[in-house]
Amino acid sequence: MENFVVSARKYRPATFDTVVGQSHITTTLKNAIKSNQLAQAFLFCGPRGVGKTTCARILAKTINCLTPTEDFEACGTCESCVSFQNQGSMNVYELDAASSNSVDDIRNLVDQVRYPPQSGKRKVYIIDEVHMLSNSAFNAFLKTLEEPPEYVIFILATTEKHKIIPTILSRCQIFDFKRIEVKDMSGHLANIAQKEEIEAEQDALDLIAQKADGGLRDALSLFDLITTFSADRHITYQSVVKNLHILDHDYYFKITDALLAQDMPLVLLYFDEILRKGFDGHIFIAGLGAHLRNVMMCKDPATVKLLEVSEKVKQRFAEQAQNASASFLLSALNLANDCDLHYKSSKNPRFFVELVLMKMANLNRVIDWAQNPVEIAGQPPADPEKKKPETNVAEQNNSHQQQQAPPPAKMSLEYTKKENPKTPVIPNKPDVTLKVDTSNGSVQASDNTPFTKKELLLALNDFKGILRNFPQDGEKARKAAEYLSAGDISIENGHEITLTFSDEAQEKVVAAYLEKVQKNLRNKLNNQALTLSSKYVYVEKKKKIYTPYDKFQYLKEKHTKLNDLSARFGLEVDL
Repeated sequence: MENFVVSARKYRPATFDTVVGQSHITTTLKNAIKSNQLAQAFLFCGPRGVGKTTCARILAKTINCLTPTEDFEACGTCESCVSFQNQGSMNVYELDAASSNSVDDIRNLVDQVRYPPQSGKRKVYIIDEVHMLSNSAFNAFLKTLEEPPEYVIFILATTEKHKIIPTILSRCQIFDFKRIEVKDMSGHLANIAQKEEIEAEQDALDLIAQKADGGLRDALSLFDLITTFSADRHITYQSVVKNLHILDHDYYFKITDALLAQDMPLVLLYFDEILRKGFDGHIFIAGLGAHLRNVMMCKDPATVKLLEVSEKVKQRFAEQAQNASASFLLSALNLANDCDLHYKSSKNPRFFVELVLMKMANLNRVIDWAQNPVEIAGQPPADPEKKKPETNVAEQNNSHQQQQAPPPAKMSLEYTKKENPKTPVIPNKPDVTLKVDTSNGSVQASDNTPFTKKELLLALNDFKGILRNFPQDGEKARKAAEYLSAGDISIENGHEITLTFSDEAQEKVVAAYLEKVQKNLRNKLNNQALTLSSKYVYVEKKKKIYTPYDKFQYLKEKHTKLNDLSARFGLEVDL
């Protein structure tokens, strides 16, 4: 039985051209070798598994190659390349700073630097995880790093650049490695699968690349794991989902469709099914936020390229984006983000997520209310396509003639019941308004019901709850809801409401929402004549009394005889 070698080692790049996803680094290094302008120290920074140590080894191998190719790559056949590939090169030294981070280790390295290479051109020292060196070791290394012998090159590699002292950074040529893109990793995995004679679905490879989160070494480890799991050497999308315990994106598509359809029970059932499969609620809500973000990116063709998914899945996102409004997606993203931030501090996480899902399922209703508040108030507008039952206009006019004598009206005219002196006058109640229906000529009465200040406060409080979740304005709407109760309320003539503020900033915030508040109050209190206004009144703030002198001056202003008393006896304030 042959010894198994993991893919990360077996298919490790041997030349610059085979490095995956770091062309900006490899091109610069090849040009530096070509022009013979190599720095004395390099610092390779970036996340794990993106090729830092690999590029360092390729650079060391290429520098000492005796017969480089025309493209300035290592030949792989000369004595120096063969000894390097067999891990027997005397010109390349690797030091793991995670285990050798003391001053003595660096001093031993500095002692070795003084001896020139016995064969080859350069001595290359690769120090991995250099941020693990102690401050004393860094200081012992400074002078050698700044002025090394001409035959020495240092290559430092780290995942945490911020932990390296500035004096080291200033002496190095810094290269920042990037996270490898999904399409590059997926293509590399497809090539390996072809060489290993493994059948792999493209969706499965894309999912492995997404799970690796930019690290090619992690992607290769997952690839080996799935290959071992698939005894028939056939990697499918479902086998990857099952083995890696990944929450399938199909769930998120179905849940989003249910949210858009305002099907709250179905959404909760999907969430329960996900929990029963062993997934954590925090992982679910984070994944839902990422899914909604991808749907939002598909609202505009310019941002579709930001999605790191396969073309097939990208098409599904585009189809779902056509059914979702931007207001819904922004509000749902805000709810998902808040849930993600406060999930761990919740005493009942499952209920917390369910509450967020229920809010999301009602977002479209809130958005519809913002566009047509009358419908939410329980008074839907008349459907012009529905025909109302025909009524005898003559009979209605006869019945109204006994109570009033209205003037002749046009089909869309509104007129007021004022002419009949026998009609009792209700104090502080606006006149009753009659409307003529243009579809059949019938007359409808809209009674402007009187209301008390208590009823007004209750209606305002109900509206504040809606305003806090207003989808368009966010923080501004929440401030308006908070300030509504800060003003003094006065009612004149039974229907003219005035909100008086002593803070000008509060009055300006509330004034922007007066029209929406007025519409809601009219429907809530059944009074279409209700008017709402706001004003700012300057209130002079009283000076606070702190010192004994301030107290004495206050008493002198309040009691004039105290002036005579203090003058007669020569009283002074004890400061």
